Amino acid sequence: MKLKITFLSLLAAGALFYSCKTKAPTDSRLGNATREDKNGWIYIHLAGAPADIGYQHGYLVAKEIDTMIKVLQYYLPPSSGKDWAFYRGAAQRFIWKKIDKEYQDEIKGMVDGLQAKGFKYDTLDIAAMNAYYELPGYYVPMLMEKEKPGSGDNRAPGNCSAFIATGSYTKDHKIVIAHNNWTDYIVGERWNVIADIKPAKGNEFLMDTGPGFIHSGDDFLITKSGILITETTITQFKGYDTTKTPEFVRARRAAQYSNSIDDAVKIMTTDNNGGYANDWLIGDTKTNEVAKLELGLRDFKLWRSKDTAFIGTNFASDPKLIKEETTFDVNDKTTSPNARKKRMEQLVHVQYKGKLDDSTGKAIEGDHFDALNNKSAYDRCVIDGHVDQDPLGCKEFHEGPFFPMGAVQGKVTTAALAGKMQFWAHMGHPGGDDFLAAPFLKAHPEYAKTQSKYLRDMKAYPWTLFSASN
Repeated sequence: MKLKITFLSLLAAGALFYSCKTKAPTDSRLGNATREDKNGWIYIHLAGAPADIGYQHGYLVAKEIDTMIKVLQYYLPPSSGKDWAFYRGAAQRFIWKKIDKEYQDEIKGMVDGLQAKGFKYDTLDIAAMNAYYELPGYYVPMLMEKEKPGSGDNRAPGNCSAFIATGSYTKDHKIVIAHNNWTDYIVGERWNVIADIKPAKGNEFLMDTGPGFIHSGDDFLITKSGILITETTITQFKGYDTTKTPEFVRARRAAQYSNSIDDAVKIMTTDNNGGYANDWLIGDTKTNEVAKLELGLRDFKLWRSKDTAFIGTNFASDPKLIKEETTFDVNDKTTSPNARKKRMEQLVHVQYKGKLDDSTGKAIEGDHFDALNNKSAYDRCVIDGHVDQDPLGCKEFHEGPFFPMGAVQGKVTTAALAGKMQFWAHMGHPGGDDFLAAPFLKAHPEYAKTQSKYLRDMKAYPWTLFSASN
């Protein structure tokens, strides 16, 4: 009998590891908010007025928000040359006043939720964290350029591999969209929240995100209005305007208020500050049309069609934008963006044309074929990136040999799944490989000083289907 009880206890513990659902305790501000830990992800359902949504988020994900801020406080000084006080100062000087009131209220609510759990952060901490991509990657390089022209080159982040397709490119001739997030492992291993947000105004949306973010950040989301959005960043982009609206605010607006491709384009291009310059891939399941919005600071271009496949691997396409706003060499075949572009074209436009669905989308986002060297590999050139195993590093992203970054998770959905407010998500390398911190740091002690305190294992979990709550 004792053995039986022990066995059942172990079974229960194992189930808890893979899926643990937590219902919020009785509290009028928490409402019906829930948290479920599943296959490396934290799924949260949030609903109500902005302040209540923020409170629910801050309360249910308090420990993870605390850790994320501590990671940034530790990691940003060596990686960007600026400390957390600098980023809080930027949030105070020009970020906060450009945040819509409803999102200010959401951030204030998040602070309340954090403080209810004993964490003493304020609105500037949360605002600075939400501007994580645009302040170190765009604002700081702009300041560097003013001091010394050329010193800000290669600082804009190079994140993500994605596609959106429709018409003759997909199995059912409806939209398929897929994305994997490339980022530094020290942050990306914690980019593990699936947020279902049902706001009092606008559309319900389901997105992947980081703890404490009011927007997706790496940008993969589906909405109740049938709009699907993802993006990949423009490599070696230069430009930033502190007087305009932050990217994270515009991205959140687009998620919540877009009912068409035109809506999303208008929101993203209006009062654009150039932060986190991207190729936005947008679909509308109501019309079966997809679009690519290449958005810089001064320049942008839009392509759209009901029979095409747009891809993104951190390259720009518009010659004017490339010339005026980047330092990227489109002819250098050895760069990660260009090598991945070649492979993505092989897969999306040729091998899987007419077969694209959620299954082939998963295969693409986990692909390990190096089209530059024509072999299977684990390096900067594959869609499921492993810069940590590349002796050349990734110079176009300002990263040295074996730098610990690459693909940290993936997401895929189809029009049929999105109609049910569902998408597939994979925490860890979409190809299924684990990153283990201790062996890495032993092999590469040069990164111990700047990484060891918070760099941890990034296990590859199974693909998991997530749904918005009813």
